[in-house]
Amino acid sequence: MSRSRPPGLPEVDPRTDHPVLVLRGPVTRDEVTGLSDEVRRLAGGSGVVVCDVGGLGRPPSLVHIELLARLELAACRAGGRIRLRGAVPALVALLGLVGLQVEVEGEVEEGEPAGGVQEAVETGDAAF
Repeated sequence: MSRSRPPGLPEVDPRTDHPVLVLRGPVTRDEVTGLSDEVRRLAGGSGVVVCDVGGLGRPPSLVHIELLARLELAACRAGGRIRLRGAVPALVALLGLVGLQVEVEGEVEEGEPAGGVQEAVETGDAAF
């Protein structure tokens, strides 16, 4: 993975006011330390770091899960968390399978209805 970043400000994305870290694969074990340091630095300033995982490669594997777990741990240690962008359904399913609780952009939060969904009213229900 080449992570040469031009000097200056981190990548700015108009869709969020949080810093965005674009992950491109494959990521080697040696690069995980540098990425963790970067997430810790970014999370310390903003609380949330958006990790664009669309370029990690497919199919997702436990190597990707280990990377994301380490990045989440680094963010937590700095008082923040990571949020995933561009996660394929297979990656989201694998995260759930191993029990890693990571926020995913575009995913409805637990207990919240999906956007544009209206609750059905049964006939005979009492109106309040």
